[in-house]
Amino acid sequence: MATRKKTEAPPATESAPFAELMQQMAHLPQISPTALADLQSDYLKQATALWNSALGQGEAPAVSDRRFAAPAWRANPAASFMTQLYLLNGRTLQQMAAAIEADDKTKARIRFAVQQFVDAASPSNFLALNPEAQQLALDSHGETLARGLQLLWADVQRGHVSQTDESAFEVGRNVATTAGSVVFENELFQLIEYAPLTPQVHARPFLLVPPCINKFYILDLQPDNSLIRYAVTQGHRVFVVSWRNPDASVRHLTWDDYVESGVIQAIRVAQSISGEDRINTLGFCVGGTLLACALAVLAARGEQAAASLTLLTTLLDFADNGVLDLFVDEASVRLREATLGLDSPKGPQLLHGQELATTFSFLRPNDLVWNYVVGNYLRGEAPPAFDLLYWNGDSTNLPGPMYCWYLRHTYLQNELKLPGRLTVCGEKLDLTAIDAPVYVYGSREDHIVPWQAAYRSTQLFAGRSRFVMGASGHIAGVINPPAKGKRSHWIAKSPALPAEPEAWLRGATEYPGSWWTDWSTWLAAHAGALKPAPKAPGNRKFKAIEPAPGRYVKVKA
Repeated sequence: MATRKKTEAPPATESAPFAELMQQMAHLPQISPTALADLQSDYLKQATALWNSALGQGEAPAVSDRRFAAPAWRANPAASFMTQLYLLNGRTLQQMAAAIEADDKTKARIRFAVQQFVDAASPSNFLALNPEAQQLALDSHGETLARGLQLLWADVQRGHVSQTDESAFEVGRNVATTAGSVVFENELFQLIEYAPLTPQVHARPFLLVPPCINKFYILDLQPDNSLIRYAVTQGHRVFVVSWRNPDASVRHLTWDDYVESGVIQAIRVAQSISGEDRINTLGFCVGGTLLACALAVLAARGEQAAASLTLLTTLLDFADNGVLDLFVDEASVRLREATLGLDSPKGPQLLHGQELATTFSFLRPNDLVWNYVVGNYLRGEAPPAFDLLYWNGDSTNLPGPMYCWYLRHTYLQNELKLPGRLTVCGEKLDLTAIDAPVYVYGSREDHIVPWQAAYRSTQLFAGRSRFVMGASGHIAGVINPPAKGKRSHWIAKSPALPAEPEAWLRGATEYPGSWWTDWSTWLAAHAGALKPAPKAPGNRKFKAIEPAPGRYVKVKA
């Protein structure tokens, strides 16, 4: 008779992974039993009421979500019930995420992940669950589905979901059309000088530094919404940096390269062509961060190159980075450094533009992803032509080392605001050493650079600062020409800038229309006397190379 083997505990080497997993699970964020019981009770009450209303024993609550606004959702009892249940489940999941006992950043990450899941799981995103798309397919005898498949295949070939009719635009033909000439180029950028539109121009030139993570023509979309053209019509001699869309040949470039060979070189050319030692400067988003670094480097070398500094939706104090803060911690930055940066075993790599574009789109997935999935593929409707969304899809690459430095020293370690902490281009940075008046703009609904974060830049300079807040978001708030009479802006009556942004807001007054007019008046006061406009671009040293917008901006990622 066989004897039963004695049961033995598994060796320590086999049980260790299980024990480690149990230990890790014990430290996972949890919801207190009391909070969980309350959520369960509330959910059951709402689910019961929803079921009773489906059986005709009560009235279902109104649905204001525009994803379910079509009559087909209300006309179909099953779809109506499914919509209400989906919204209830989504609210409950978010309440559970909010009730988790964890630090603020962990809770914010969980809420973000839950919202991504909830948005992706919407019944409107699936043909089998979308009565509006089904009705359109029946009414069109399947034509909407056929067009949707064609649009889907075209997007597969492009590598991204189309947000606009990309065939409607061409850089240099109907976007980026303000007349000018490229007067300098190197491996990093082309410098464009725009042709004057007034018989006289201000003596001091005006240099714009756009973000290198996007193309410059967000500032020159159409003639009626072009900040560049507006500045030219105000009598400024305008120069704009057009960053190169990096390829493998420049994947090794660093933050120092972008400051020294990029912004500082652009300042040198503008000074040479204009004959002015001090120029007016503007930086937009990351362009503002680069510009502030460049001016601080020059200040450390004993040179004050800026007669004025305008910062549009720019981060210099990275204590509050909005939703982007969710993606940055020590582990994620180390991973980037090991795969893209100077520490990469394969050497420096490019951060590809489509990865950046996808990240930014999923910050607002319903508006910038699922809205187009449903419209393009389920309803078979090609997206309309929209210049801003065309620009949004025209992505750019970044050199890995430059990107990794930016992540670590700004977003992660927030060192730029600390005098003497960072060394850039061989110089210790101190923003307080920049001797120039500063105009700081923030957008009230900006999810990339919260207006409070933009405001904090006013506390970092020793000179006079002015802060203005505009309505809308990161792009639409900035690109708001006065002629359209849209939106509004806030200006404080007192020139004092308290440390807390909310204290400033309490003393601010809302004014209708664009902030551009206030900024234009401010800029003119620092632009110098008027003199005859130049008859030709450049000078003997820096001659015209090609017409604006140049070659660099036309290169696709």
